[in-house]
Amino acid sequence: MNEKIKKWLYPTIAAIIFIGIWEAAVRSFNFFEFILPPPSDVAMYIWNATLDGSLPSAICVTLKRLLIGYAIGLVIGIPVGMMCSRFTIVKDTVGILALGLQALPSVCWVPLAIMWFGQEESAMLFVVVMGTVWSLILATEHGVSNIPPIYLRAARTMGSKGLHTWIHVIAPAAFPSILGGMKQGWAFAWRSLMAAEIYVTILTGFGLGQLLHYGRELMEMNQVIGVMCVVIAIGLIVDKVLFSPLESSLRRRWGID
Repeated sequence: MNEKIKKWLYPTIAAIIFIGIWEAAVRSFNFFEFILPPPSDVAMYIWNATLDGSLPSAICVTLKRLLIGYAIGLVIGIPVGMMCSRFTIVKDTVGILALGLQALPSVCWVPLAIMWFGQEESAMLFVVVMGTVWSLILATEHGVSNIPPIYLRAARTMGSKGLHTWIHVIAPAAFPSILGGMKQGWAFAWRSLMAAEIYVTILTGFGLGQLLHYGRELMEMNQVIGVMCVVIAIGLIVDKVLFSPLESSLRRRWGID
């Protein structure tokens, strides 16, 4: 059997079995719907919310905020991480700060965002950036600092120096670690944005976090679990479409595969 088919077939079979057990357990033990709805009710919510446009609209709003905040985090985090690896004073100041702030739960930034930016889109972006940038700084600093010295000596021997070394030697050599930081930053960005959307209501757009919040307020567990399934699905799609191909390319390039 084709390896690509196996990668999709086995998870699909496992998901079908899990959903079947979930449906049978709910029907057999007669759980209240506000505690644990059957997957058929969750699927019905996703279908109806897709037809009336509320779910696609929320997905677009959330992804827009997520991508903008994540891009800002990349633009800030990677260069600052490289500076931390190059300058001791930056490592001893910004690097230590990043190490401490990375452990801070994303929801802690929400009150500050509301106080500083109000009920605006900038508050959402601030929370996403704060959830993303610190892991990128640390991953980049770690990757650059652990490049084998022989790479740099060989580059200098062949006449590479300055910006050329950073672009053609240091960045490619550190990219596996940077990619790990990008994946971690993406996960943190999701968590940060969900926390912000749950606690901050912005009239310019209702995202998936708001749908989660309203589902909880109305005791609509099929809506809560449905939105959670959508978030999981988006995360899996991004990983399969973006991060997994990059990791496979890196493994081939470094001779691991």
